[in-house]
Amino acid sequence: MTTNPLLLAAALAALVPATGHAQTPSCSGEAHDDFDFWVGHWNVYAPDNGPYQGENRIEKINGGCLITEHWTGASGSVGESMNYLDPFTGQWRQVWVSAGAIIDYSGGLDESGAMVLNGEIHSPANGTTTGFRGTWTALEDGSVRQHFEIEGANGEWGVWFTGIYVRQENDPRAEEAAAARSE
Repeated sequence: MTTNPLLLAAALAALVPATGHAQTPSCSGEAHDDFDFWVGHWNVYAPDNGPYQGENRIEKINGGCLITEHWTGASGSVGESMNYLDPFTGQWRQVWVSAGAIIDYSGGLDESGAMVLNGEIHSPANGTTTGFRGTWTALEDGSVRQHFEIEGANGEWGVWFTGIYVRQENDPRAEEAAAARSE
């Protein structure tokens, strides 16, 4: 079967607007807003009014198609993540990188409205790959609880990290956080 080049050109022209640039997909709509409760500038504390753990800047960029994370821990650790709604799977995906370790997981909102991602953590330094999951829960006071679990060698899950995110502009402990950052 022969393809008519004029018909092919007409079909391709219909896909490209008059500006000559291909249209980018829209990243608006309810599913693209599922993780917006995490967007903001945060001070992070251990649970139960515990000590300052670090600060995290979460931004929605690229026309709403990407959420970036910029973590600085109280001990000087840093990490970055990219979060996006995967158009091929319909799931949220996060890829986190910190000091060579990589967390790659995906999922979505559960029945309670918490964001739950499941996948793996890869640690090239010791050559391991382990099951990993994260849960972000918006709390009534506007804070967010982030809870990470790691799979043990026996298949049981244990806590890896839990942090309470408090918006910097609403943080009653802001002076404590600022003092910890300057140490």
